[in-house]
Amino acid sequence: MSQTEWALANASAAPAGAADADLSGAVAKADFQSVLFAEQTKRALAAVPGLFDKLADAPAATTKAELSTDDQLVLLSAAVALQHAFVQANWTGPDLAFGPSEVIAAVTGAAVADKEAANTAANAAALPLLTLLGEPAYHLATHPALFLLSIRILAFLAKQPTPLATIPWWLLRSHLIHLALLDEPVALADEVLSAVIALIEKAPDADTAASLNLEIGLLHNRLGNDKAANQAFLAAARTSGLEFELTGAFGKRTKFQVDDTPLLVLLAESRQRDGDDAKDAVPVNIPKGLALNDDTLLEETEFTKVTQTPDSSVRLSHLDPANQPALHPLDQALLLSLCLAQKNSSPTHGLTVEQMTPFVARVIPHPRNWSVHTTALLLRSRLEATRSRTVERSTLQLAALIEQMPTADSEPAERLKYFHQLPLPSKWEMERELGNRYLSLGVVRSALDIFTRLELWEDAVACLQRMEREAEAERIVKDLLEGRKIESDIVVSLGKSSLSDARRQKMGKAREAKLWCLLGDLTLNSEDAPRDPAGVRERAIQHYKHAWEVSGHSSSRAMRSLGSLYTSAHEYEEAVPAFRHALGINPLYPQVWFTLGVALMRLERWSEARDAFKREVSVRDEDSEGWNNLAAVYLRLNEEGVPKGETPPPVTFENKTLAFRALKSGLRTSYNNWRMWQNYMIVAIDVGELAESARAMTRVIEEMGSKDPILAVDTEVLDKLVDSVTRDDWNNGKGPADGKPPRTSNEGWGLLPIVERLFDNTILPRVSDSARVWKAHARLLRWKEDWAGAIEDYIRAYRVSVANDEQVERVPARWRDAVHEVEDLVATLTALGPRVPKVEGKKGGDWRFQARGIVRTFMGRTKDAFEDQPEWDNLKELLDDLKRSD
Repeated sequence: MSQTEWALANASAAPAGAADADLSGAVAKADFQSVLFAEQTKRALAAVPGLFDKLADAPAATTKAELSTDDQLVLLSAAVALQHAFVQANWTGPDLAFGPSEVIAAVTGAAVADKEAANTAANAAALPLLTLLGEPAYHLATHPALFLLSIRILAFLAKQPTPLATIPWWLLRSHLIHLALLDEPVALADEVLSAVIALIEKAPDADTAASLNLEIGLLHNRLGNDKAANQAFLAAARTSGLEFELTGAFGKRTKFQVDDTPLLVLLAESRQRDGDDAKDAVPVNIPKGLALNDDTLLEETEFTKVTQTPDSSVRLSHLDPANQPALHPLDQALLLSLCLAQKNSSPTHGLTVEQMTPFVARVIPHPRNWSVHTTALLLRSRLEATRSRTVERSTLQLAALIEQMPTADSEPAERLKYFHQLPLPSKWEMERELGNRYLSLGVVRSALDIFTRLELWEDAVACLQRMEREAEAERIVKDLLEGRKIESDIVVSLGKSSLSDARRQKMGKAREAKLWCLLGDLTLNSEDAPRDPAGVRERAIQHYKHAWEVSGHSSSRAMRSLGSLYTSAHEYEEAVPAFRHALGINPLYPQVWFTLGVALMRLERWSEARDAFKREVSVRDEDSEGWNNLAAVYLRLNEEGVPKGETPPPVTFENKTLAFRALKSGLRTSYNNWRMWQNYMIVAIDVGELAESARAMTRVIEEMGSKDPILAVDTEVLDKLVDSVTRDDWNNGKGPADGKPPRTSNEGWGLLPIVERLFDNTILPRVSDSARVWKAHARLLRWKEDWAGAIEDYIRAYRVSVANDEQVERVPARWRDAVHEVEDLVATLTALGPRVPKVEGKKGGDWRFQARGIVRTFMGRTKDAFEDQPEWDNLKELLDDLKRSD
């Protein structure tokens, strides 16, 4: 692989003598004009077919069947220069000194009379071409034409018979930048991602491999795959040699704190790199971190200085929490990436806010790179946004970061150095975040001003609705659609003659469709909704359908909204095709997959519902409700195609097993959901996982025992558990007859301790008035040859059923059932009583005496009502037999 390729990927200059080293060096220095306007670059660009289509008139390109490696390197350098120029204009700053019209003119030789107008025209033409799977690109991005050219060059290079090895990496980076322009994420092609993963093993050094892992993690994070993202970040840390450990240390957080308290701290240490010198790496100009200036909280946590303890269990115990060494910028980026899941509230979903703060705090004191430090300050701002004592600094810090973007306080090359390894938002995203921060603080007017300036109409509409100005919000959207309001003031500079054409280009089908969808949303929330719900709903449906037509059947948003509207009205037949259209365009919507699955369940289309829920949990595997519904569908697949009224075939063991696995996956994130544990308990019995069934019953009783103890215990499951234990021989309590350990914990001796714990620790302390529970426990004790204990349990079962049932004295049918229960109990006492050793006989008293007492008491209670019944003679005979047995 060419050294120039790796140099371009790592934003460094290729070694002297390497192919096109001068171009890679210029890219590394962010001298994009030197790259793009070089003669060899212009010749190479002129040979790319369709490079300037719809942007400018250009002669047809004539290119070789296969480009040489050197020609490909020239084009790759140009693609990277164009991509990084776009990033500089929209992410890192400062402003560019050139625009797309100059690049186009340099290659085509066309004269440019009005540079500003030419740039605007090229950018307006590029915007619709950046729509991806129906998702429109942000229309106020600066110089999108540069990015479009970069995309086209990379696509051309990827189609070469023998493409450069790092092209997939650049396609990944290009896709991540593209996602930042869209409202909703769009997946990267599987073959590209696989090629990037394969590239890790070919990386020339650990830092390059770590960067690849890190960028793969950023992609997964952007697509909502938090688990895969964290795995990639941890793989990057291992590859980089970064050692880190979240542990505890004593320190102070407040100015008036006297005693040190245990606090979370992140100990971290970079591996030693050749020529690594922290002092030389500190940038001259860095973004300014604002002081907290709080009357109580310290500016930074003050950790107590500790002495080295070699015998400590902490891996990095040699580090002093109060004075840790600076980390390499790549390692700093790694730590910051681990803090991306800002909204987590449960450790099962990632780091919590309290856990993330030490990660950010480990990076901020040691600025090593402009973009890394900017990201660290931004993440700290987010973490502080919810605390009353830090919310002011949080908001002011965010505003300060936005203000320093256009400045030239640091070199563009430094700002771009680690851009691809960072979750750094674009300028408009940071401003949007500031607007949302104002909105959360109740400063709605300031938020509205930001959203209006950025032409983020959905956010602006939300502000207007919060201010109870729905009519004004609807008017704005209608004005935009009807052309009375132009979205960008820049278009005015084109002149009245070209105004409508430029606006039409700029708006684009996808953008217009989005506005029609927004109008549909506003219609549903309008003042007319309570008075005329049917009419309002019909108008909203028409707006969504019109959005679908305007977009050329490419607006996923229109079909999602339409499907949701149909679902809310239980019109599932209409909802299903709408959702299918939406997901056919962009499948990265787990909630839509879920709702589609629910609609298909209502229609009893079980196979299709199964596929929908499988797709949903593959994207959002922490959704317990999705897993639960998937399990339910597996158990109903046997009903598909069976006419109503006919008995469906039994559920196959395979489908029961799949349902069991689905429920097990769902319970990872729904530990307190007793209904799900109940379903899991029943399915576990059916697939032979009896130990899991017992565990599930424990959870159900723990959650429901105090609310409804009887409902909490599934006695049929409990009976099956006891039956499974008692199938083995007791063998005088010595274990399996063959003397070997139990083969499984799902039956016999292997299951015994589990069932015993279930009774002793969970059921009996909570449930004392269930006859079936006492009988089940009695059967277990009977198997264990605990005759006295079994007798006591049988008598308890009788007391909570017959002895405590007033209907026995009034209802003939219930009395007859009770007679049989008395007879069964006496028979049991007759069978077990003689086996109770005399020493233990005192535990329950004389069994004959107990039996006679039970019969006499029962006859005394019911004599007046049922003495004339035929079964009464049976009771008298039973009592006489007991007397004679003495």
